[in-house]
Amino acid sequence: MSMANPVYGKQGVEVSNACPIDPVLAGAALFLILLGLVMVASASSEISARTYGTPFYLFLKHGVYVAIGLATATAVLGVPVRVWQQLDWILLLLSFALLTAVLVPGIGREVNGSTRWISFGLFSLQGSEFVKLFTIVYLAGYLVRHRDAIRVSIAAFVKPLALMLVVVALLLEQPDFGAAVVIMAAVMGVIFLAGVPMRHFLPIITLCIMATAFVAMWQPYRLERLAAFTNPWAHQFGGGYQLTQALIAFGRGEWFGLGLGNSIQKLFFLPEAHTDFLFSIVAEELGIAGAFLVITAFAILVVRGVWIGRRAERAGMLFHAYLAYGIALLLGIQAAINIGVNVGLLPTKGLTLPLVSFGGNSLIISCVFVAVLLRIDYERNVVGQPGNARSRRVNRYGR
Repeated sequence: MSMANPVYGKQGVEVSNACPIDPVLAGAALFLILLGLVMVASASSEISARTYGTPFYLFLKHGVYVAIGLATATAVLGVPVRVWQQLDWILLLLSFALLTAVLVPGIGREVNGSTRWISFGLFSLQGSEFVKLFTIVYLAGYLVRHRDAIRVSIAAFVKPLALMLVVVALLLEQPDFGAAVVIMAAVMGVIFLAGVPMRHFLPIITLCIMATAFVAMWQPYRLERLAAFTNPWAHQFGGGYQLTQALIAFGRGEWFGLGLGNSIQKLFFLPEAHTDFLFSIVAEELGIAGAFLVITAFAILVVRGVWIGRRAERAGMLFHAYLAYGIALLLGIQAAINIGVNVGLLPTKGLTLPLVSFGGNSLIISCVFVAVLLRIDYERNVVGQPGNARSRRVNRYGR
C-alpha cells in the first residue's frame, strides 16, 4: 500500500494518512465475495426450488453467511495481533478439543459419510475450518520463541510437526483428508519461509509422501476415487461422475460462457454445484475468461498476503510475518486444490473455494483470514516505522 505524507500521533508514533487498510488485498477479497454471491444465486436456484420451494432460499442463506462473515471480519480487524500471540497455546488446545468433540457420539453430526460438524440447533460448527487458523497461530508463536533453535536443531524442528500430526490424525478420523492436506502443506510452507534449511525437510517430505500413500490405500473408497480420477470417463456413472460433469461444464462454457444463469450442468447434472464445484459453473456461465479472473483474484490475494508478511519480517515483526505467511498459504493451497479438482488435476477432496463457495463456516473463517492479514498490514504501517519506540519494542519481542 502506498504511503502518503506521514503525520505523527501520540508519543511521536508515525502513522499514515492514507487508507488504513490495504486496498489491493481488500479489493481482491471483496471481488471474490461478491462474485460468490452472484454465482451461488445462479448455481443453487434449481436445487433450492426443488428442495425448499423457492429458487432464492440458498442464495438468501448464503447472503446471511456473508453478512456474518463481514461482521466477524470487522470485529477481528480491531483485535491487536499480540492477542493472537498470547493465546497461541490456548488456541492449539481448543483445536484438539474441537476435533475430539466432533468424534463423540451424540455430539458430532454425520453428513455424506463424514462426521465434521457439531450441531447447535440453528447452525452447525465445522471445527476443522477454525483449526486451520488456530494451528497457524500456534506455529507462528512457536517459531518466534524458537527462531534460532529451529534452524539448527532437529528436535526443535520436529516438535511442532509432531503436534500437527496429532491434528492430522484427528482430522482423518472424521474423515477430512482435504483439510489435513491443507494444514500440513501450510505448516511446512511457513516453517520453510521461517528460514529452516532444506536438509531438515527432505526426510519429512519423504515420510509425508509415504504416509499419504498409506492413507490412500488404507481406506478402499480413496483408492476408488483415485481410480476414477485417473480415468473418469471409464467411471462416468460411478466414481468419476462429478469430474466428468465438471469437465462438460468447462466444455460448454468455452471462452466467454453461456451467460449468467444459463448453466445446463446446474440442472441436477453436477452434484454440489454451489459448493465444491462452483468453479465449474463459473467456467460454464462466464467462460474461461471468467475462470481466469477468479484465478487472478486468488493470485493477488496470496501474493499480497506473502508481501505483507515479508514487510512485517523486514520490520522485525516476526509473529506478524509468520502468521501472514500461514494465512496466505492456507488460502492459496485450498483455492488451488479446489480449482485443481474442478479441472481434473486432483482427486475430489471435498474442499470449498474460499470466499466464493456456499458454506457458512468456510466463508466466515475465510473472511477472518483476510481481516487478520489487513490487521497485520495496518500494524506494520503504524508501529513498524524504523526509529520509533513502539517499533523498537516490536523488533525486540516480535509482538
